[in-house]
Amino acid sequence: MTSKQRSKLKSIAANLEPIGQVGKEGIGENMLKSFSDCLEARELIKINILENADGDPQLIGRELAARLNAECVIVIGRKAVLYRRSSRKGFNHIQLD
Repeated sequence: MTSKQRSKLKSIAANLEPIGQVGKEGIGENMLKSFSDCLEARELIKINILENADGDPQLIGRELAARLNAECVIVIGRKAVLYRRSSRKGFNHIQLD
């Protein structure tokens, strides 16, 4: 992902509300399924990483992205922004060019 594409996604994500959170339980299978469904529906999601989450927010954001087959656009403070192009047909995809 180029810096220009990342910048565009960051500007879109600025207006998004977090759709979920990672807490002390860590990253569970149900959470991954839920986030994956949201990525398929929206392509771009924001996630809260709570204070009691075990580990560094940067590492948690990258781990989430890796396990969801997505891109970790940015982690600011305790919020991670993830992007994955939807495979749905007839979907109005986010234009990255």
